[in-house]
Amino acid sequence: MNKLQRGFTLIELMIAVAIVGILAAIALPNYTEYVKRAARAEAAATLLDAANKQEQFFVDNREYTNVFANLGITDTTENGYFKLTIQLNADKNTFTITATAYAGPVAGDTDCTSLTITDIGLKGSTGAKGTEYCWSR
Repeated sequence: MNKLQRGFTLIELMIAVAIVGILAAIALPNYTEYVKRAARAEAAATLLDAANKQEQFFVDNREYTNVFANLGITDTTENGYFKLTIQLNADKNTFTITATAYAGPVAGDTDCTSLTITDIGLKGSTGAKGTEYCWSR
């Protein structure tokens, strides 16, 4: 009498779990790094847009502004991972706009904690990686 058995053996189940674990161990760090790069790219694009709008504001008003509403933008990136700030000198004829990582997957990112751009187009960053790395990724 031969019984028909259905289901998986413990060995087959453990092999399947091991394969899923290996795939997850490879995929999760890659995905997290991809999200960080995408957030940095969005922050860089937002900074360039804000600097462009600052220049237009300067043409119209002969001074820069530190109020985002005057530029028609918000003080965060679209995904909300970076917070923007504007620093002006006393004469309001130079500015530095900074995007600081503060939420989501970039909150603990030590590679690029902030990105900056000035009125003369000088790009900068803070963190373990250099400016070129932070602005190009």
